[in-house]
Amino acid sequence: MKKLLLINSPLFFLLLLHHLEVSHAVPLSTNSRWIIDEEGHRVKLACVNWASHLELVVAEGLTKQPVDVISKKIKDMGFNCVRLTWPLDLATNDSLASTTVRQSFVNAGLLDSISDLQANNPSIVDLSLIDAFQEVVGSLTSNNVMVILDNHISKPGWCCSSSDGNGFFGDQYFDPELWISGLTKMATLFQDNPNVIGMSLRNELRGPKQNANDWYRYMQKGAEAVHVANPNVLVILSGLSYDKDFTFLRKQPVTLSFTGKLVFEAHWYAFSDGQAWKNGNPNQVCGRVLNNIKGISEFLLDQGFPLFVSEWGVDLRGINVNDNRYLNCFLAWMVEHDLDYSLWTLVGSYYLRQGVVGMNEYYGLLDSDWSQVRNSSFLERIAVTQSPLQGPGITDRNKHKIIYHPSTGLCIKRNPMTAMGVQLRDCSESNHWTYTPQNTISISGSYVCLQAQGVDRPARLSLYCPGSGTRWVTISDSKLHLSVSLSRRNRVCLDVDSDNNLITTTCKCLSNDNKCDPGSQWFKMVDAANTISTGFESQPQLM
Repeated sequence: MKKLLLINSPLFFLLLLHHLEVSHAVPLSTNSRWIIDEEGHRVKLACVNWASHLELVVAEGLTKQPVDVISKKIKDMGFNCVRLTWPLDLATNDSLASTTVRQSFVNAGLLDSISDLQANNPSIVDLSLIDAFQEVVGSLTSNNVMVILDNHISKPGWCCSSSDGNGFFGDQYFDPELWISGLTKMATLFQDNPNVIGMSLRNELRGPKQNANDWYRYMQKGAEAVHVANPNVLVILSGLSYDKDFTFLRKQPVTLSFTGKLVFEAHWYAFSDGQAWKNGNPNQVCGRVLNNIKGISEFLLDQGFPLFVSEWGVDLRGINVNDNRYLNCFLAWMVEHDLDYSLWTLVGSYYLRQGVVGMNEYYGLLDSDWSQVRNSSFLERIAVTQSPLQGPGITDRNKHKIIYHPSTGLCIKRNPMTAMGVQLRDCSESNHWTYTPQNTISISGSYVCLQAQGVDRPARLSLYCPGSGTRWVTISDSKLHLSVSLSRRNRVCLDVDSDNNLITTTCKCLSNDNKCDPGSQWFKMVDAANTISTGFESQPQLM
């Protein structure tokens, strides 16, 4: 990451805070829907996925950069955690596990890549695959990055389809007893590493054989096996239908011998909803999809379990309409619930994916050479997600609201350059807001509130609260438009101009129109209990 890219960016500020990290006591556990440390304080998992499950069974990127450089980049980008994927064969097939990294490249016909691997990671090139995997975990550990071990697939390769033989218990490559043996081995292998804080038992259960009865039977057995081998790790369970569906848990809870360690993981991409975001009206699609998610996975928060969104992501070139519209809705939802997550993906390119050598990964945070951030504005946009807003050890402080703008990742703040102006700024600078029973949005501890002055005019602060133009309500299916009625026939919505100043304009894209993008008018009032710190001082240091 070049400093020139960051010098005038909030990310530059994040790097300056690196020395302010605060230690958290491990192991981690759960307190209702929150993940906490040994002192009972909330630990927000802000993770990124690092793939190590494809044909070569080597963590991607080692031909491009030294492993320690990659680990440092993860930390420098504001993440405190990696979901490191692994295939079951790595733990259950001794012949594969003992194959050297060099030989794995030879077997794949990637002879030209070995010199790059030798140049960047000479200490890894002749290690066995299982030892190289441990070396990657060790590098993350030395850089104070937490690790979640994710059993992504059984047979090494790209994931996932419903007919690849890896989808559900009893499939061609998915022997339940062998799977439990593999989980036990991996849990045991890392039992003395406190930075390995969780194990995700299986990625994206799917296919024609999936059923709730077998889910309970084997997932509970797998959870117990992991806990016996390493009682310090969080046990993370995925749902059905590509990790989207937990509706069966409404009728029957998971029964385990242990408590305080169970986390559920869910996935949500734009393509989870087909091309709905591109072909439909974004307000209506957002409302419909969020209502569906509440019924199939979000309800677990109300039942007192953490919901870990272990995969989500977008095409970081910014050219995918389906992804772009989904992202605004997704970020509003994730910030509202202050969810733990793992972004797909760190990977800038793959050694070999689906027969293509060196395939570029456009969802990857890093570019194809793994040397620079692919889209620095995206990191600025998600910075608010990387530190906790709520939870144990935080909620006893000053409760307030922030007003989040997912399209920019910024929050509303009083403009210090004008008497009563308002603008979007980094969320760490946000005012503390209160939404009153009179529907006014007021700065906490003050007499001023947010006011609309008219169509295509600047929003401002007013001393007349409540008064004309100060009664704000959420409208549209998405519930992301903040709107005011100026008269019986004149309603405006909060918007933002090109200089990040707040204005009010005619409400747009409320229904039917699928050509319209309402992103600039989408805002979310979010509960917070502490001044936001979009930096490293809020992240765990586990050394």
